[in-house]
Order: sequence, then C-alpha cells, then structure tokens
Amino acid sequence: MTLNEVRRVVLKIGSSSLNHQQGGLDDQAIAEIVSVIAALKQKNVECIIVTSGAVAAGMGQLGLHSRPRDLAGKQAVSAVGQGVLIERYAHNLQRHGIIGAQVLLSRIDLAQASHYRNAQNTLEKLLRLQVVPIINENDTVAVEELCFGDNDTLSALVAGLIGADLLVILTDVDGLYTGNPKKDLSAQLIKEVTEVSAVESMASGVGSLLGTGGMVTKLRAAKIATRFGIGMLLLNFTRLRELINLPEGQGPEGTYFQPSKHRLAGRKRWIAYAGLSEGSIQVDDGAAKALIEEGKSLLAKGIVSAEGTWERKEIVRILNLLGEEIARGVVELSQDEVQKVKGLHSVKLHQIIPDFDGEEVVHRDNMTLMVDA
Repeated sequence: MTLNEVRRVVLKIGSSSLNHQQGGLDDQAIAEIVSVIAALKQKNVECIIVTSGAVAAGMGQLGLHSRPRDLAGKQAVSAVGQGVLIERYAHNLQRHGIIGAQVLLSRIDLAQASHYRNAQNTLEKLLRLQVVPIINENDTVAVEELCFGDNDTLSALVAGLIGADLLVILTDVDGLYTGNPKKDLSAQLIKEVTEVSAVESMASGVGSLLGTGGMVTKLRAAKIATRFGIGMLLLNFTRLRELINLPEGQGPEGTYFQPSKHRLAGRKRWIAYAGLSEGSIQVDDGAAKALIEEGKSLLAKGIVSAEGTWERKEIVRILNLLGEEIARGVVELSQDEVQKVKGLHSVKLHQIIPDFDGEEVVHRDNMTLMVDA
C-alpha cells in the first residue's frame, strides 16, 4: 500500500505533545490535532484518536507537579483529568462540525474474543456514522496486571482491531536514530525500517517525565502493527500538519516502519497480541521445528512441560527448550490434562482422556507464530 491509498489512520498522541509548560493541557495542541483531522476527513480519510493526557490534565486540575507513583494515585488523577481531556477534544471537533465519541478500553475488553468483537463492531459503527472515536485506556478501573502499560501498545492493537491502513505515533522526537541524538551529535535519522527486530537494540530511555512510553514501547507498537500488515510512522508532533498531504502520497519526514510481508489477519491478530495468556507449554526441538518450519499443529508427543493455570480453549504461550516464545495458540486441553499426556502418542492420549476426540493439543488454525518462519 502506498501513502495515497491510506483511507483509515490511527493517530496516537502522547502526553508530551499535550502537556502545557505551565501544567494542564495545551489547548493549542488539541486545536491543531483536530484541525488536521478535519482536513483529512475532507479528503475522505477516517481518523481514530488514541490519546494520552488524562493524568497530565488531572495534574493540572489538582495543581500537582509530579506524576503519582502508586496505582491508586494514578487512577485518581486520571479520573479527574479524563473528563477535562474529552471535553477539550469534543469542543474543538464541534467547531469543525464533527462529532467525537469517548471510548475507554481496558485490557480485559480485548482479552476475550467476544469482547474483542464487540469493541470492533462499536468502533466500526462509529466510523460509519462519521464520528471520530477518541480512545484512551480506562485507567480509573484497570487492575495493574491488566493494564496495557502504555498507549503505544494500545494504539497498535486498535489499529489492528479496526483494520487501519496506517498508525501514526506522534511524539517529541523526529523518529528513530542510529544513536541518542541528545548525546551523539553524529546520530542520523533512520527514515525507513523494513524489519523492526533489526533496530530494537537502538531504543533506550523512557521519554518525558509525564509519559509512560519511550522508544522501547514505540518499537513494540511497530512490531505489532507491522505484523498486522499496517505501516507505522513515528513522527515529531511539530510536523503534524504535514499529514494533510497523505492522500497525495506525500508523507512527512519521520521514521516509517514497513508492514510485514507475512501479515497476521483476523482471529490470529487476537491470539498473538490481544488475548491474555494464562500459562505456557514447553516443547522439544522436534516439535519446535515442526511448528516453525513445517506449519504443523502441536501434538502431545512434543510437549516437555507445562506451567500456569488454564482451562480448555484458553490461550497459552508455546516455548522452545531455551524458554523462548515461538508461538501462541488456543489450547484444546486444560493444564491438568496436558500434564497427564505430555510426551505421549495420540493413542495413549485418548486412553487417558476419553472425552477428547482430537489429536492436536493446539491446532495450527488456532495458532500464531511469534517468530519468523
């Protein structure tokens, strides 16, 4: 896909772009974001916002100078700021004759297949109604273990959820560099990346004091988006207005991550990144090779060990003997059942678990490789 074919864009805006130097939200920044979205909509480009800023807005309202460190503190400040944040977006959108809709997502909303489809259907309906979804993590009620952790990851999952053509992560740097440009004057901007794993070692630092993301989380988002077959553009917020030229095929200068040739689609996107995994199955070298190189299902014979707790039809991680995750899939047997049949041939499996009429512990159709074949 070329840039002039982009018709659905997810814009992720970080706290560093929205926070005013004197505290609170930068109204001018929000006005600029909405102005660009209005211009893109005029060119028939659908826009979805994934926005940080609730905590920053809450800090401004409460007169706080430092971000709370504990979960309860973050959630309380977010609860104060979320209403302020959505009101500013809605007000600016209305000035352009556009309706905005607040969508708060928690990790559990995407973890279960039925919830995932419901979120997908809701967002699709909003877009058909010409509404701009304004998405943020539901920080106020999220349990720490079930948090996305950063809106970079959330934006990549949303891009996959609604089948976006492009994910744009707006930040306070020009893109990915060969080194830290603040310390290394010879560092050069990398304008295009074909394989995320080749540049992961270049990420360092955690960004601004207000944000939770840094280059590491942005590369994680790039890995997710590109595996979905979605290109990602890492762009300095100061170049935001240049996005208006996307329909003409003129992309602004930043770092563009090319979509993977071996892209995940449909249910396998959910299995790989959205569904929660409650345990892991370790397999021997023969089974690992069969999964990665031969496209086979996982049989009990190749299982070495199992850890965690899960029931039938839940998602598990599949590890090689080095402990590296090579795949993820929907398991047909519970953890207790896998412990009983690991290393056994199918005939023995059916003798031990007579109500199971299959052979595959994890079927290939319900599995996603987490490494390149």
